[in-house]
Amino acid sequence: MHLKLWQIDAFANKPLEGNPAAVVPLETWLEAELMQAIARENNLSETAFFVKTGDGRYDLRWFTPRGEVDLCGHATLGSAAVLFEELEPALNSVRFATRSGELVVTRGADGLTMTLPSDPPAPFAAPSGYAEAIGEALGTIPPRELFAARYLVGVWDDPKTIRDMKGCGEIAALLRQQNFWGMAVTAAGDENYDFVSRFFAPDKGVPEDPVTGSSHTILTPFWAERLGKKTMKARQVSPRGGDLTVTDDGARTVLAGKCALYMKGEIFV
Repeated sequence: MHLKLWQIDAFANKPLEGNPAAVVPLETWLEAELMQAIARENNLSETAFFVKTGDGRYDLRWFTPRGEVDLCGHATLGSAAVLFEELEPALNSVRFATRSGELVVTRGADGLTMTLPSDPPAPFAAPSGYAEAIGEALGTIPPRELFAARYLVGVWDDPKTIRDMKGCGEIAALLRQQNFWGMAVTAAGDENYDFVSRFFAPDKGVPEDPVTGSSHTILTPFWAERLGKKTMKARQVSPRGGDLTVTDDGARTVLAGKCALYMKGEIFV
């Protein structure tokens, strides 16, 4: 079996920035075990697979090296980029049916715009000493606040604290204790950004995700309320880094960014 593959850097102005995603178009669905094996072989934070179901409509699934996930923003953006630039150049919008409902991506002069379901966080009642353990695991001071949504969210006062974190450290065991597999760390922004963040998901085979669309469905409503702003400029300050323009649209979060083609090839399985 031969399958086409594209590697797209999402939320990037040029290759080697943003978050790389593998995109594999299919005629019909493969066995989940095979898709998982391909994602493990690609060894990127996500590999996206899609199947066409109608004009501008596709079913879409995402796999990390260790498992299928319910939502992935950057690989959705990357999938749309492959369709717009390579497979369906007449399209200006595409609708993806996913585990998280329908996701719509449109293209314009300044890049791609995607809407995702918002996931506003709630205060997290952490066990005694948990915040201190989080700080120790990440090699920094404890977070000032903890919140819970799809992921655990830690809030710090200084964006430099977020930038200076060395990586996920020993965070996996602490997240597991509270039934989380991912953590977003964030602070109000600097350098003309409204907020900054990073994202760790070691139990999914992603020690640090370069730019995470799904975490911004949590951070966007959170910072919109804190800052009193609807549209904001966000920076994920991972070693690769990436820029997003985010808009709090109530039940939906709107993410905008650019994509860059890094590689295309063929899989032999």
